[in-house]
Amino acid sequence: MGCNCAYIAQKLEETGIEIARHSCIGSDPAAAVNILTEMGQRSDIAVVAGGLGPNDGNHTAVAAARAAGVDLILDPQAVASAENFVKARNRTLTDSIKKQAMLPTGSQCLNNPVGTTPGFHIKLGQCDFFFLPGALFEMRQMLTEQVIPRIMKLLGPAVGVRQVNTLCTFGLAESATSYYLDEFDQLFPRVKLSFRTKFPEIHLKLYARGDDEREMRAQMEAATRWIHRKLGDKVISDTGESTEKVVGDLLRQKKANLALAESCTGGLIADLLTNVPGSSDYFVFSAVTYSNELKMKILDVNARTLNRYGAVSEQTAKEMAQGVQRVSSATYGLSVSGIAGPGGATADKPVGTVCIGVADAKSVHGYRFNFNFPNRWMNKHIFATTALDLLRRELLGIRR
Repeated sequence: MGCNCAYIAQKLEETGIEIARHSCIGSDPAAAVNILTEMGQRSDIAVVAGGLGPNDGNHTAVAAARAAGVDLILDPQAVASAENFVKARNRTLTDSIKKQAMLPTGSQCLNNPVGTTPGFHIKLGQCDFFFLPGALFEMRQMLTEQVIPRIMKLLGPAVGVRQVNTLCTFGLAESATSYYLDEFDQLFPRVKLSFRTKFPEIHLKLYARGDDEREMRAQMEAATRWIHRKLGDKVISDTGESTEKVVGDLLRQKKANLALAESCTGGLIADLLTNVPGSSDYFVFSAVTYSNELKMKILDVNARTLNRYGAVSEQTAKEMAQGVQRVSSATYGLSVSGIAGPGGATADKPVGTVCIGVADAKSVHGYRFNFNFPNRWMNKHIFATTALDLLRRELLGIRR
């Protein structure tokens, strides 16, 4: 219960609700009853996720019924919702699925449009509780479509005017970002700033709440401008867009396209770019060339370059970028070659070393970086985002 705290808190904060506490407990029924009873005495709104599915024994619904002092009953609306879901998929309504439709007496069923596990709304003490399944996709859709609208209706005018903004940044650790923005609370006391790491990006969430919409908008705009001045080109976007989305938009604006030559990232850059809808407007080709032989055969990297400088070098990265740009006739070629770890390091090229090339038909630039992250996944992701950020800078005319 409570395994999705960060996401739920973020969405509630965006509605103007102040988050007082997160709690996470296991499947102990007595502990669940105790914490629900306690929350019912001191909170106004609570969202609970998890413990409702067939594999969880429906223990959260059992705990909620005990805390309310009522029995579980078979809810007709929950049964109908589950039945419609399974019939649409040519499945049968089993006893285990039907068991999930056992809800506390007096609760209101929250239909699940993407699964068989319903949620429910019940009042415990002074608190309105909203119980949701723990499956991420199901929980997120139900939170957005059913829970938040009900919360807003419950709160009414008490929520006031809300302004929310997200700035996506890259290139500074959270500690360094916090240092640069140390004066924020003093300068903008009516705007709340929070940090959310979406590695390797840092997302800055700005929340303002009050009674005057024009004043709140002015406060948010002033705070956003100040952050831009403090962080400069480390700000990727001030509308929450990711690095890959921003790069794609810039390519589209310039009527340019892109080809990739990836080694250490294994196609991750291509995956990031093509996860953005409409990426076919600007993404044309990708070559994952791990071996030196294919770097030479497909990308026309010179054997002398590989022998003299190695696969992980600025010289090789530049030739990879030029090669993929030529073979695809793309406007830009972007390449990466590095050591993601845990093996493959040398004295002068430790784990975390990456070389990146950016080429167009007239010029090419090579870069070398050394990162110090503890695992392969993190290195691959920071390599990929660094490459995209270099292309972003190239498109904007920003030189490192």
